[in-house]
Amino acid sequence: MGSTMSKGMYVPKESQPKQGGGAAGGKARDGEKGGKRKIVAQNKKARHDYAIIDTYEAGIVLSGTEVKSLREGRTSLTDGFVQIDGGEAWLHNAHIPEYHQGTWTNHSVRRKRKLLLHREEIDKLESKIQETGHTIVPLALYFSNGRAKAEIALARGKKEYDKRQTLREKQDRRESDRAIASAKRKQRGE
Repeated sequence: MGSTMSKGMYVPKESQPKQGGGAAGGKARDGEKGGKRKIVAQNKKARHDYAIIDTYEAGIVLSGTEVKSLREGRTSLTDGFVQIDGGEAWLHNAHIPEYHQGTWTNHSVRRKRKLLLHREEIDKLESKIQETGHTIVPLALYFSNGRAKAEIALARGKKEYDKRQTLREKQDRRESDRAIASAKRKQRGE
């Protein structure tokens, strides 16, 4: 049926051939709307220091040299945070280096960048950060269908003993996975 399809003929979605394939270069996974997601930068420190309550996908307002620099992948979110000012969300301290081929039109490295969210999401985040101990942190920058996006999270700071407990659980999980893999290898070998 695939080779005899004419341009105007209706074909149900289930029988249509899949488009695309693997994304070229970098880590990619399916986004919520079916597009590919090429991760540019991740904030692993935020996942360690904060208990993530809820995550949101936000668009970012960028200049041309910022987009080109993002595609090179030398970005850092380690010191980044999100603030809500005047009903708008802003990403502060995200380090997007200058584009090496840029001229006088280059951007400043740590300027604040506007995040694009729905009004309901901004209102919900604003009410949550009024509670003690809650903050908004950037988790990742990525491209989804050619558009720069930021994954931000409503988070609560972890205490030192919570961080140790998380590391202990991660180490225990890793050791049990190793033991299972070792047992499977021995079983195949015998």
